[in-house]
Amino acid sequence: MSKNVLVITGSPRRKGNSNAMVQAFIEACEAKGHSVQRLDAPYLKLSGCMACEKCFSKGRPCTLADDDFNALAAPAIEKADAVVFAMPVYWYSLPAQIKMVIDKLFSFVVGGRDIAGKQYALIACCEEQDDEVFSGVRYCLRKTAELIKWTSFGEVCVPGVLKAGDIEGTDGCARAAALADAL
Repeated sequence: MSKNVLVITGSPRRKGNSNAMVQAFIEACEAKGHSVQRLDAPYLKLSGCMACEKCFSKGRPCTLADDDFNALAAPAIEKADAVVFAMPVYWYSLPAQIKMVIDKLFSFVVGGRDIAGKQYALIACCEEQDDEVFSGVRYCLRKTAELIKWTSFGEVCVPGVLKAGDIEGTDGCARAAALADAL
């Protein structure tokens, strides 16, 4: 069955390692007949959540900001059957742009919008060889998913890549493409 897949990226390097894995994943999804939308968070106009708790009270997710979360991300999240978060790990955590999108998922909770039942996945890479570097990202996504009732369909975490193109010396792109099989 064909699914609507949303990929939210967090790398500002267009030819970076996480984006190479994203491209492999997207191509595999499209080959399987899935519809894929990609949002590159570093290039979106995003503002942080102000915790005003007036979400959706004026017909849009965030009542305080006229940003791309309202215009692009929120509608794409509502439409998606699966959401993939793809990123390099920054200082043992999420890149700020991805974090802003995740923080604004709060608007669906406060606004009473049911987005439960979606699937999510993680595609990530980091410079260090230690798999524990991914712990902060994994924890954040897992706890967020528990709160909004999403289930994981997998992850691809590749350590030891820093310079653009380093991913080519790993199985990261092949594993990202194989992630499409889990949908």
